[in-house]
Amino acid sequence: MAATITTKNKKESTSAAVEGGEESAPPANRMSLRLQLRRDKSLIIMTLPAVALLLVFNYAPLFGLITAFEYYDPLVGVVHSDWAGLDQFRQLFDDPLFWAALRNTLWLSFVQLILFFPVPIGLALLLNTVLSERLRNFIQSVVYLPHFFSWVLAITLFQEMLGGAGVLNHFLAQHDLGPWNIMTNPDTFALLVTSQAVWKEAGWGVIVFLAALAAIDQNLYEAAAVDGAGRWRRMWHITLSGMRGVIVLMLVLRLGNALSVGFEQFLIQRNAVGHDTADVLDTFSFYYGIATNNYSYGAAAGLFKSVISLLLIWGANKVAHTFGEDGLYRK
Repeated sequence: MAATITTKNKKESTSAAVEGGEESAPPANRMSLRLQLRRDKSLIIMTLPAVALLLVFNYAPLFGLITAFEYYDPLVGVVHSDWAGLDQFRQLFDDPLFWAALRNTLWLSFVQLILFFPVPIGLALLLNTVLSERLRNFIQSVVYLPHFFSWVLAITLFQEMLGGAGVLNHFLAQHDLGPWNIMTNPDTFALLVTSQAVWKEAGWGVIVFLAALAAIDQNLYEAAAVDGAGRWRRMWHITLSGMRGVIVLMLVLRLGNALSVGFEQFLIQRNAVGHDTADVLDTFSFYYGIATNNYSYGAAAGLFKSVISLLLIWGANKVAHTFGEDGLYRK
């Protein structure tokens, strides 16, 4: 009798557990952290160099931000330098050269956002229409190549083409036309640096968008073609819709990096067009901070740029969430 009651209770408890659903059951075959590390050991080892570079060049320098609140003297070090509080920032906000550099940075960033950002998307769409794989790989190699050139070489090529003694002015002189030295014209400097960035970096930016295109289900194109959708409708409703998440993500990253329009590119061309046109926040920190041994002043300008960039990327991510996109992270 007791055995019968015990068996009945076991059956009732088993049926109750089944009715309660599988969510109440503990997870089966859960792998311990030690086994996960052992399983992914090779992948972890592969990421160690990247993590080391990130720590050394991105996180370790954060300790130096304290110099923005000091009268930093490299002879006595960070710890023993005199405390300045917010004096460096007061001087920074009273400096007209700083506001001029900020205006140049915002203007150049806006021009590059309008003229440069759509170019990799367009190139990816064009490459996606090339049927020959050999031709597509050749074009990709050609447009990738300038990314590996230094800015010195890139600007030298533009100087040879568009400079005072370049190919363009040589052609104009042969046809009795006036010279047009674009490399020293402050009025066209924004278009010049944007065209240099497009030539050098647009091909490299295509990689992300080609990966987004590869993730789109090809059956959608066949179904749309059967339904009578033309090429433009397929591109609008399938291709661009499938790339939308990646486009929004790259746009958020671009807005967050809006104040970092470049350093070496503007440093090289600063003397040609003048500091009023070519000075941006990065070159301002160098010329009026490091070059004058006023390291705290340069650190204050750099900290201001970092804070504004953080606010920009946070705001852009909030806007992405408003339109239903993930942005940098899911809401």
